[in-house]
Amino acid sequence: MDWQSYLLDFETHLRLERNLADNSVQAYLRDVSHLRRFAEAARVEPEEVTPQLLRQVVAQLAEAHVETTTQCRIISGWRAFYRMLLTREVVPRNPADEVEMPSRGKHLPDVLSDAEIAAMQATLQLGLPGRFRNYVIIEILYGCGLRVSELVNLKLSNIYADEQMLQVIGKGNKERWVPINAHALKLLQDYILYDRSKLEIQHGEELYVFLNLHGHRLTRIAIFQFIKQAALDAGIKKTVSPHSLRHSFATELVQNGADLRAVQEMLGHESLVTTEIYTHLSRQYLRDTISTYHPHYKK
Repeated sequence: MDWQSYLLDFETHLRLERNLADNSVQAYLRDVSHLRRFAEAARVEPEEVTPQLLRQVVAQLAEAHVETTTQCRIISGWRAFYRMLLTREVVPRNPADEVEMPSRGKHLPDVLSDAEIAAMQATLQLGLPGRFRNYVIIEILYGCGLRVSELVNLKLSNIYADEQMLQVIGKGNKERWVPINAHALKLLQDYILYDRSKLEIQHGEELYVFLNLHGHRLTRIAIFQFIKQAALDAGIKKTVSPHSLRHSFATELVQNGADLRAVQEMLGHESLVTTEIYTHLSRQYLRDTISTYHPHYKK
């Protein structure tokens, strides 16, 4: 069966099996028809659609400035379509279930200044077990803009010291290369040489860089907890999480004139639209600066 046949089957399913109103049926059909046009252009049959292809369509929608709520509705339509194909054993899984819904009005993390990052690091008593590791993690999250999931999965083989680069495996198992500055690299090497080497590393964890004191891979929750505590100890009133450091990394780059596509590459954003949020933050930063320091804004 081709796209047209499956769409006719889907319409029957919506009307007879789900007893949906005509407006709802037409909305579902429009959502799947959009996917159909994209898939047919790529010569992909309904059974061959992958989560990766669906993410490409979502990225196209975002680049066309389609509202987030509309994007979410379209993905829901795809899920319903493939749920039907799954029950009919046409496909082995629902590829749309593996596509994340775009964030709807999600609050952006607070931006931390360079001084606030330093203040957080200064709270760590480096003589205590695990504290130097935490110091290094803050440096890398802020200096390289990694996601916390990327950091916990970082392997020793992903460090290219001669090139001062990290090989990062991001969302969708996509690989990218991120520069690491000389200071952060030296800290990372010192942690591996002097701290990590003294641990009794558990079987299966030998490849990973950041380990807890018991030799297991560090968890995202553990990183979240110590970063939140460091911010509290530093007297920072903002809501701080590991993502705040990544967010601050990107904001610093854009505010200082970095090329947006280079920032997109370093952050591993699939769509430039996602990265463009930092241009809006940069404009707000300029407005805030002028309103603070220009005398006419104080009138």
